[in-house]
Amino acid sequence: MSALLSSYLPIVLFIAVALVVGLALLIAPFLVAYRNPDPEKLSAYECGFNSFDDARMKFDIRFYLVSILFIIFDLEVAFLFPWAVSFSKLGMLGFWSMMVFLAVLTIGFAYEWKKGALEWD
Repeated sequence: MSALLSSYLPIVLFIAVALVVGLALLIAPFLVAYRNPDPEKLSAYECGFNSFDDARMKFDIRFYLVSILFIIFDLEVAFLFPWAVSFSKLGMLGFWSMMVFLAVLTIGFAYEWKKGALEWD
């Protein structure tokens, strides 16, 4: 029975270290955080409006367009990495499939650019 318990010792140590590090990371911000933010810290940052305002206010559509563009190109990168890793095994069908995928994304990006979705007048 002792041999069985000693084989679980590394797992117990790993869980203990993970708990200590996790608790330290949860408690540390409360101990070292600066508690007197200035008005600049509380002002609107990237979203374009104050963070504590009416939830039913108008929201500029350009923020949605930028987020959609980010998601599209994030998906493109997510598909390109596995494709590049297995490129030698895919052959010509895999190559042309990815070229069609990239062409569709390029056409969509050109369309948004032409429509002025990326302009911040």
